Amino acid sequence: MRSSFVFLAPGLFSLFWVLPLTAALFIYGRYRKKRDLGVFYPPGPCINSPGPRRSGEVFHYVLWLCAVLLILLALVRPAWNPRSVEVMQKGRDVVFLLDVSKSMLARDILPSRLERAKTEIIDTIPVLQGNRVALVVFAGGVQVLCPLTRDYSFFRRTLEEVSVYDAPSGGTMIGDAIRKVLKDVFDERENYFKDIFLITDGEDHDSFPVEAAQQADRRGVRIIAVGLGDARQGERIPLQDEAGTTRFLTDKGQEVWSRLNPDILSRLALATPGGRYIQAGTGPFNLGDIYARFILEAEQTDLGSETIVTYTEGFQVFLAAAFLFVCAAYLRPGQ
Repeated sequence: MRSSFVFLAPGLFSLFWVLPLTAALFIYGRYRKKRDLGVFYPPGPCINSPGPRRSGEVFHYVLWLCAVLLILLALVRPAWNPRSVEVMQKGRDVVFLLDVSKSMLARDILPSRLERAKTEIIDTIPVLQGNRVALVVFAGGVQVLCPLTRDYSFFRRTLEEVSVYDAPSGGTMIGDAIRKVLKDVFDERENYFKDIFLITDGEDHDSFPVEAAQQADRRGVRIIAVGLGDARQGERIPLQDEAGTTRFLTDKGQEVWSRLNPDILSRLALATPGGRYIQAGTGPFNLGDIYARFILEAEQTDLGSETIVTYTEGFQVFLAAAFLFVCAAYLRPGQ
């Protein structure tokens, strides 16, 4: 049974060390005051000595301590009266389809194409606004790492651990990745209101990506492709051995230079309804802004209902009581 009284920010209980610290400072201050007064008014028969009045000063300190305690209690957000509320969720289903082939290790974008892509996807999390998101990675094979979810914390943790070792076999098969999303991530019984955010350098090994995009078009799935990398000269692909020594990927004795392929990405994106191609290249780009422009402004559908628990919060009561204690402390200063 759910407790009728809870603290909605229990992590802030760690701030309660402030209370004994405040008490210690008051005790030390009183000790210093008594010691300093003793220098000017040494013990003797004088009965009119202006020494500290113990009861009044202690009461003044207690008022301040109560005020601090009430402020701390307000910060942990005490709440009661739990109520279950069913909320209808509207939004879209969005799959982040991330290229993790070795070419994404190229450093024409620092720290690398892959790490920059991960950082930019993380930056979209604050603007997801209830949409369900999934994470699929691909190289020569395809792996669904996070199914459609609104658990953005899990989505982020999964994304942060992504590496070039998460997709089986070498190569880059964009077409296979799109077909995998259509088959295993999106519900085949429901079309439209679905998007694929494809983030890649566009290299492909005969996986027929445009044909896969046309299949997505028939399902009403939109593809927004973001191209990373230098489209002209390209960049070498760094690899590290077990000793930590960096070398560059070679093929038949020649160093491999990876280039952005904008042609194939623009073709597959424009093959879908409302699809877009964004050539980030090697310059700065903000995936959060791109997401807000193309996803949040698009038409949404019902994604089902969700039951949430709401509480009556009482932090205002504790703050008001703290204010009264502060006023009382000022009206009755310590002697």
